[in-house]
Amino acid sequence: MIPKPTPGGSAGVELVIFDFDGVLVDSEVISARMLVAELALYDIHVDLPYIARHFLGRSYPVVLAQIRAEFGIDLPKGFEAAYRARLLDAFAADLKIIPGVMAVLERLAVPFCIATSSSQERVKTSMQLVGLRDIFGDRFTTASEVSRGKPAPDLFLRAAQKHGTDPARCLVIEDSLPGIRGALAAGMEVWHFRGGSHLVGLDLSGELSVAPQRHFTHFDELPHLAPGLFPEGE
Repeated sequence: MIPKPTPGGSAGVELVIFDFDGVLVDSEVISARMLVAELALYDIHVDLPYIARHFLGRSYPVVLAQIRAEFGIDLPKGFEAAYRARLLDAFAADLKIIPGVMAVLERLAVPFCIATSSSQERVKTSMQLVGLRDIFGDRFTTASEVSRGKPAPDLFLRAAQKHGTDPARCLVIEDSLPGIRGALAAGMEVWHFRGGSHLVGLDLSGELSVAPQRHFTHFDELPHLAPGLFPEGE
């Protein structure tokens, strides 16, 4: 049985697990707009709220399955590779780090890592673009390392295992519904970050069957919400 964390606080947290897209980098709004445009070429018409509700935090195979199930369309074999290449070009031009992230990472007094549905190439490229590569190094886990992606708990449990940390001692920072569900299923403390551009004006809280322990919209709030994660006196 997966142990349950003590809700609502930072006491006892030994590892902070960050989702990547939409939490550390403001990438989801770029991805969503591009995907809306790309799908329209195949007569699949969706909007940004649809992307947020059905695709946010999910791996590419899950996205394909959703499109097939709802629209009855199989995208061509080369769609994923072409989309990923154009997306990385867009990131090179427009990707930004989420405000306040760097200051938090530089001050955290406990180990931290990334758990993401994105590919290794995308994570490495994105970290390099915004100056996070030296901070995280290879401390990231992707969906390619597990058999089931979010909302299954596998990705988060794998990240905790790699760091030798009890899941009940992990705090997960997530922006997506599947990510929140997966982290809670892993028995971890979960805080919902709602400060990415893709969530502006969009409230997904009513669609959660289970709720995260806290919500926050700016990383400047973290030292006040979780003083135990930062050096004393700061």
